[in-house]
Amino acid sequence: MSGSVRVFADYRGDVLESCDVVVVGSGPGGAVVAHGLAKAGRDVVLVEEGPPFTPEDFVVDGAISMSRTMREGGLRATRGFVMPTMQANALGGGSLVNSAICVRSPRTTLDAWAEQYGLSRTGRDDLDPHYQAIEDLVGIAPTPDEVQGPRNLLFREGCRALGWSCEPIARNVVGCRGSGECFTGCRSRAKQSTDVSLVPAAIRSGARVLTSARVERVLTWGRRRATGVEGSIVRPFTGEATHRFRIDAKVVVLAAGCMATPVLLQKSGDLANSSGQVGENLQFHPGVAILGVFPDRTEPQFGATQGYQSLHFVSEGFKMETLWAPPGVFAVRLPGFGLDFKANLARIPYCAVFDSISSCNRSLGSVRARRSGMDPVLHWRLHHEDVRILAKAMWAMAKVFFAAGATSILPGVHGLPDEMRSPDEAEVLLTHSYRPTDLTCSGNHVFSTTRMHGDPRRGVVGEDGLCHDFDNLYVADTGILPRSPSVNPMLTLMAIAHRMSGEIAARL
Repeated sequence: MSGSVRVFADYRGDVLESCDVVVVGSGPGGAVVAHGLAKAGRDVVLVEEGPPFTPEDFVVDGAISMSRTMREGGLRATRGFVMPTMQANALGGGSLVNSAICVRSPRTTLDAWAEQYGLSRTGRDDLDPHYQAIEDLVGIAPTPDEVQGPRNLLFREGCRALGWSCEPIARNVVGCRGSGECFTGCRSRAKQSTDVSLVPAAIRSGARVLTSARVERVLTWGRRRATGVEGSIVRPFTGEATHRFRIDAKVVVLAAGCMATPVLLQKSGDLANSSGQVGENLQFHPGVAILGVFPDRTEPQFGATQGYQSLHFVSEGFKMETLWAPPGVFAVRLPGFGLDFKANLARIPYCAVFDSISSCNRSLGSVRARRSGMDPVLHWRLHHEDVRILAKAMWAMAKVFFAAGATSILPGVHGLPDEMRSPDEAEVLLTHSYRPTDLTCSGNHVFSTTRMHGDPRRGVVGEDGLCHDFDNLYVADTGILPRSPSVNPMLTLMAIAHRMSGEIAARL
């Protein structure tokens, strides 16, 4: 059957489909599985709750963009330690609005996974062929100097001056112009998000795609077989349900996201949860950022959104990188009121922003379904020992800024000066006695809520992504990562999903 894609305007009534495999979610994991299976000749239906976006739909205003592309209007946050976390609701999932960062997890990280979680074939040597396959498939390559822009190259200068390792970030882009608009959608379509790469490739191989289709229940027969999914056709941006749909399938693959998949399993009768681990072990990469001011204009709106990184401190739990987003997003973190606030806004053309993501493996939480709706309740605590990792990350970023020639930094830490003008002043970032609430964090990399484990009593899925409790129900999102991958998770998930698609195809 030839491939197709349906949008909200195409639905005239209830929908009933049947297929070999239904894949729920079109982000990096789901799109890889759908593409691999369709290419192998399997009949695939890919279901996505969000709508497709075109360049004409992208809005550079951060608030408007988040309200359209993010779940809960971009306002989702954890309880306990309050931290914003953004998950996309669109064809392409997180790949539509992330910075296209594709980094292989360190060998030491994957070796630790194997030792701690009973995994025998998810080491670096096992995943390298799948990493390579994905890199070739979506055009992953280091960011070239000509699209870095001054703010990215200043990071490089600072790291080099300190003798710390750094490198251009590998990204899935083709013909990037350095417009710095990854966060609000790539209007030049250079970013190879799954909606412009793998989903169209899956359609060319015969896959059918249903957008504006919210899956609300996994259907089962007996104790060990899934028979499909059902849910509602929903109006874009409002979530208003207009029709029902059901997809009957021989195999069900859940790739709805680390937060949505546990809710879906819980709403379906607490499926795949004999281990008690569905929705548990919620982990983030808490991110901290510092704004630095330079004597000359940096024109930060130009250059790859995130073009340079340093893995120098990965063994100590954090990775540093450059960052850009619409000025309105950063403005909420600027100090001052009235004229003082306006003065800080006026310095943005002279600024750069560096951030660090941290492997806070002691900081855990949970995902729970609400009584109504499909949005989760998120509980998470920042462990006091992990605060030390974030503190050192801020200190290291300050060192890079001053080594690169910054005249001052704005750390955004409660209880510390709003602005620091020398490396000596910034030493307090390392020595300060922090409370977790002193920090301004965000966490958009999320893991482990349906974690992979070799022991069915301690995890939800095995190394092939198959739920321990089922014969044909798989999970293919970052929930299966047993803990932090130490770096941005997209490429590692895609590599695992690539392996998974081959194994599912062989079983059908």
